[in-house]
Amino acid sequence: LHRQSELIKSLISPVLEKSMRIRRSSVIFVSIVAALVLQITPMPIQADLYRPDWVVLALAYWTMALPSRVNVGVAFICGLALDVLLGTALGVHSFALSISIYVLAANYQRLRNYSVWQQAIVIALLGALYHLVLFWLQHLMTSIYFQFDYLWPVVTSMLIWPWVSWLLRRTRRRFKVT
Repeated sequence: LHRQSELIKSLISPVLEKSMRIRRSSVIFVSIVAALVLQITPMPIQADLYRPDWVVLALAYWTMALPSRVNVGVAFICGLALDVLLGTALGVHSFALSISIYVLAANYQRLRNYSVWQQAIVIALLGALYHLVLFWLQHLMTSIYFQFDYLWPVVTSMLIWPWVSWLLRRTRRRFKVT
């Protein structure tokens, strides 16, 4: 009886391990899809001005936590999805996200050790870089002009970072995402 149970465990164990890996990987995917949905959710015009950069926040967390799994390539793909969802020129958000995540990925070991409020300041700087690159690219293609209201999402992203970071860390630990 003991040998049979060992045999069954040895046969089922690889299948269960593979399904756990798939479930763990899907946590990152689901959180990024949720960020994309939050990024395009309709809001009143007055509130839309302050919408945090949900995709930047999610990618920043996963890049700091698991840089080998979420990196510039994932940021580029998310940017393409964001371009399609928002109806902007293809590649605009991809380029801006890739630049921002590259800067973060290059310094992730240092940034991981910062307190959550120091990380929030870094997130604000990354968000400012993201928005300035977006503005620059859109200014090259159209004739838009810079307004400081364009940077309100940087402030809200900085303020919401501690909670987003806490929620994603809790999710990562609960599902043992490595």
